[in-house]
Amino acid sequence: MPEREVLERYGRLLIAFALGQGNGIKAGDVVQIHGCDACKPLYIEACSAVWRAGGHVIHSYMPSEDDYGDVRRAFLELASDEQLTFVPQPYANAVVDQVDHDLVIYAPARPRSLDGIDPAKQMLRGKAWLPVRQREQEKENRGAYSWTIASYGTPGMAAEAEMTIEEYWEQIIRACFLDREDPVARWREVRATIDVTRERLNALPIERMHVEGPEADLWVSLGERRKWRDGVGVNVPSFELFTSPDWRGTEGWIRFSEPLYAFGSLITGVELEFEHGRVARAIAAENEPLLHEMLETENADRVGEFSLTDARLSPIDRFMADTLYDENVGGPFGNTHLALGNAYQDAYDGDPSELGEEDWRRLGFNESAIHTDIVSTTDRTVTATLRDGSERVIYADGQFQLDDVGL
Repeated sequence: MPEREVLERYGRLLIAFALGQGNGIKAGDVVQIHGCDACKPLYIEACSAVWRAGGHVIHSYMPSEDDYGDVRRAFLELASDEQLTFVPQPYANAVVDQVDHDLVIYAPARPRSLDGIDPAKQMLRGKAWLPVRQREQEKENRGAYSWTIASYGTPGMAAEAEMTIEEYWEQIIRACFLDREDPVARWREVRATIDVTRERLNALPIERMHVEGPEADLWVSLGERRKWRDGVGVNVPSFELFTSPDWRGTEGWIRFSEPLYAFGSLITGVELEFEHGRVARAIAAENEPLLHEMLETENADRVGEFSLTDARLSPIDRFMADTLYDENVGGPFGNTHLALGNAYQDAYDGDPSELGEEDWRRLGFNESAIHTDIVSTTDRTVTATLRDGSERVIYADGQFQLDDVGL
């Protein structure tokens, strides 16, 4: 376990900065905190930070996987379709209505605890809860709700990444600036730097993007009324710039260098080929049936997010076996990642609360019960085609190429 001072800083960072879109919570706000036995020290510090700020906590606490068993696995093994699709609708709706912020602390004791479970059961469960997530999305669009995800390193996570637990926490501490007396101040500096790049990207009238490299030849259409977003003040850590493109304009192929931890299992060697916006071919070196089952979920064969990370910003330089970190890795070439499934409606360049279902469909924002990020850290160049037909490189050698863009 890290030193108490580090955990206090971590808890304060999550509550005073990450929630509230980088502004923290206010006195009287209600925060739902999701955690488990494995992350108990950080869970307590996060709760304490809420109470110090004058807020209220709704607890969502689960037992961790251990030698006795795993409550999630037991449920999926035993549940009938009726049980899998059961949603306590009045309770779930009331929680969404009551909560101002959600904090999820990711801390799997055994990251592959659901190996061998029929993936169709997990997809059915996710689909059943989609209306609740849509209710959250509508509240977020009104500016009345925020969320963040953070990780607490466990020996199981470290083992998956082939590190000692001390090495694993060293990456967390560096990536979240927890070795500084005031990590919030450092994150505000990072946000200011990312803001400049984001504004330059949004100043370009991008029509399409071409991702080229030894492991990619992919076209992505940005779409009408789109803007680039940053994840600072949402996930911790976050160094990426992302958007939710028009899924209908995705063509070509991409191979992902990083393993994918999803649905309590591991998928490796993922390669996708797109035709007319949908995945036309999908292969994986390991756990390909789970990949195919995921893609069979409604609209999960469409792109919901396209993201780039500048290697100069991120101190993460090792594979972490945790998507939150792996989609923000720096290293020699930064990273590119796609998310299959649900789009982020806050990538709309306008007031998302004014749009209805037909508007989102017309604009090509995808809707799905899942959102699965897949990461590549190999060298690639991203060339943008602008609306006047001209082209310019916006990303190469792991860095954004935008210093000459005027604002």
